[in-house]
Amino acid sequence: MQLEDYFNFLAPNDIRLKGTRVGIETILYDFIHRARTPEEIAQTYPSLTLEQVYATILYYLHNKKAVSKYLADWLEWNQQQIKAQQLNPSPTAIRMRKLRAEQRKKIGSSRVIMINYL
Repeated sequence: MQLEDYFNFLAPNDIRLKGTRVGIETILYDFIHRARTPEEIAQTYPSLTLEQVYATILYYLHNKKAVSKYLADWLEWNQQQIKAQQLNPSPTAIRMRKLRAEQRKKIGSSRVIMINYL
């Protein structure tokens, strides 16, 4: 079996493990940025085998320049999506923010009452 046989190359910016919906960026982010071991990663994602995790890391090590660019592009895209969501929140996000603010207000006023009581 060739190393590439572990993956579906759906697009230049979309490489996934065969038989799963998991992109290599998910595994590699945990490995590189969170310093997780292959065993920890495999336990985190039950749809993956330890062999698939090791294959992904090996693919990264064999293609470090290209995969590093792939990861950098993915991280940049992620940041763009976060900014877009902050600038244009969904109605649900707006509602949740409003509820959270109301809860904080309630907690704050009850703290004042407790302090005054003491």
